[in-house]
Amino acid sequence: MTPQRGGAPRATAAILLGVIIAALSASAALHESLVRVFDAASTILATHPVAGPAMFVALAAASAMLAFFSSAALVPAGVVAWGMPTTAALLSLGWLLGGLLSYGSARGLGRPLLAHLAPVEFLAKYERRISRDTPFGVVLLFQLALPSEIPGYVLGLARYPLARYLAALALVEAPYAAVTVWLGQEFLQRRLAPLLAVLAAGALVGAVALHLLRRHLDRAHPR
Repeated sequence: MTPQRGGAPRATAAILLGVIIAALSASAALHESLVRVFDAASTILATHPVAGPAMFVALAAASAMLAFFSSAALVPAGVVAWGMPTTAALLSLGWLLGGLLSYGSARGLGRPLLAHLAPVEFLAKYERRISRDTPFGVVLLFQLALPSEIPGYVLGLARYPLARYLAALALVEAPYAAVTVWLGQEFLQRRLAPLLAVLAAGALVGAVALHLLRRHLDRAHPR
């Protein structure tokens, strides 16, 4: 349930999500209405054993490519339809495919297309400072700190080695997917305290990753 779109750092997205969830959970009636919506959506997913998972993966992939799109609302429905392990696997698959498509489109089609897919200022900011020789640890911080479409496009433009990009992508997105699905389950149960605690921890991890990333880039590429 992470609304990590628009180029905002993951830490900011986690804080925003916490505010949204707190607001949606404040009213029992509103929360129950949302749960009924998720139940209805889960019925549709469950009654289409091929098309349902395929649509879920496709929307997850799109959310990993497009700065203005998120598949977060489908996660609770997936949890109800398939359970947490299957939903986490499908979400991970979608995010990995989306990251790969982001990387491939940037590497193969270049900069003009990307102006329609991601915030240009974010791409330009990091494109000047990330290259194919950037250390793997820095790329891992890049992936941890920012929404996945930004590293995918920047590293594709930089022609960063595909195998190393996929390794960084998987190391970050698979745990994020598992946590996102857990958050969806906690939201369904209206367990607000542990949910907000995990979001706070996620915001801290994202903030530290962003700080370390900026410090390294400032040292490696002084302005």
